[in-house]
Amino acid sequence: MKKLVNDPDAYVPEMLEGLVDAYPSLSLGGESGRCVSRSRPARTGKVGIASGGGSGHLPLFTGYVGEGLLDACAVGNVFEGPSVQACVDAIRAADRGAGVLCLIGNYGGDRMNFEMACDMVELDGIATRLVLGADDVASAPPEEAEKRRGVAGIVLLYRIAGAAAEAGLGLAEVEAVTRKAAQRTRSMGVALSPCRLPAASEPNFTLPEGEMEMGMGIHGEPGIRRAPVARADVVADALLDRVTAELPLAAGARVAVLVNGLGATPLEELLIVWRRIALRLRDMGITPVAPMIGNFVTSMEMAGASLSIMALDDELERLLAAPASCPFWRTPS
Repeated sequence: MKKLVNDPDAYVPEMLEGLVDAYPSLSLGGESGRCVSRSRPARTGKVGIASGGGSGHLPLFTGYVGEGLLDACAVGNVFEGPSVQACVDAIRAADRGAGVLCLIGNYGGDRMNFEMACDMVELDGIATRLVLGADDVASAPPEEAEKRRGVAGIVLLYRIAGAAAEAGLGLAEVEAVTRKAAQRTRSMGVALSPCRLPAASEPNFTLPEGEMEMGMGIHGEPGIRRAPVARADVVADALLDRVTAELPLAAGARVAVLVNGLGATPLEELLIVWRRIALRLRDMGITPVAPMIGNFVTSMEMAGASLSIMALDDELERLLAAPASCPFWRTPS
């Protein structure tokens, strides 16, 4: 195993120590010791935005704590959801007196622990709402959309929720616009190689030489099919066709597009994929707005990419363009 680690059991604590030391805008605290929040809390009266999830996906989740994005984040072990106490800590850290929107991926442990945390803090008078990112079209059919897992599309939801809260919307309004954004966001990925957890002696799945898996999840969850590795344009077409099939798109539509690397794919290759996506969208009469290309939701050293698209309306496009800044990324000016 080739990894830059000391003790695998110390992987997350040492990572968090390095994170907050490198980025003074972040602080680490809470009773759990697993809550990352803004060093300078947002203004009093703003709706808080909290999230959380397992480590191993940076910049997701902790990397999006910042202005116009998340106020706090609960941190779990690698590929494990955060504890109930960490979720409570994140909600409390995000609370500025106007309630807290909890925005998380649709994973059983994350959902259960945040639901319990919401019940606990509401006993102390903190109003909460819970919204799930469930954008992966490969993880369940449309008629079972509530079972879909959340993948890179949640980054777009962070931007919408964070901007709505910064704009002064109330908790119910922030929830409503975030749910609308979630309903208009779809994603799908392709894996070219597996990843290996710090304490594991073997990769978390096997993928034969010369094969790729369409629709694989960010923890190595099975996709929808395996096939020989294809040219970038063929892969881009397959992702785009599957994602756009479920979105309300027609000529004249405007979309947010995120081409995401899973950790080991060079940026040059992501740009080759983007080139094809952009060409296809424009041929369809659809305008991509402020495309995001890079590593936004990773899976250790997995090679591959994912495509996320949000169908915009005037409100979502305005929120998408609002200022946002976090340690790993900021809205282009």
